[in-house]
Amino acid sequence: MTTETAKNKDDSTNYVADLYWLAFLLTGRQDVSIEIASDTAVSADYASPFFSDWMRGWQRRLVIGRALTAIHDELANSARQTQLALIDCHAGGSAAPQRNGSLHPGASKADLQQALLAIDLFPRAALLLLVFEGLRMADAATLLDADPTLIRKAQAIGLRELTANLAGKHSAEDQRRNKRIAEGPKKLCFWLRTTALCH
Repeated sequence: MTTETAKNKDDSTNYVADLYWLAFLLTGRQDVSIEIASDTAVSADYASPFFSDWMRGWQRRLVIGRALTAIHDELANSARQTQLALIDCHAGGSAAPQRNGSLHPGASKADLQQALLAIDLFPRAALLLLVFEGLRMADAATLLDADPTLIRKAQAIGLRELTANLAGKHSAEDQRRNKRIAEGPKKLCFWLRTTALCH
């Protein structure tokens, strides 16, 4: 096996693992996520880099669609609970993340996964689609079959809970180790995207 062939094989394996992680974060189900990722992934050896990038973007959308379909009923129940939640999502509201809030710089992919899976389905899906995947609100509204106002509320809840989950975990660890918490990234969304892309 040549070096180039081995590299392509590693890239393909990493890509399938990435599709699995996306499906798993949305569904919280390993078996369904494995099936979705394996069925969606195809060879990355395309005619041009442009086509390859486009195809991978399309595959991620396909994974998202299939994952949301697999949890349709649970997602609808979670959306109803989010609708009923008494929370102020306007400027200065308790659901809004702090603009200069920081997250622990040592947070790992496993920490992020655990923190995300602790969030209820609909807020987690809104957070993943809008922040991690960078989808437009119109696309997220179509995929989630929900009103943009509700999705914005869910995103705010998700951001607040994710920040609390990560900060709480690392605060406890630092107290046990008697270590000073280092200053994390200043922009929450920037940190989230960096973590998602660099896992």
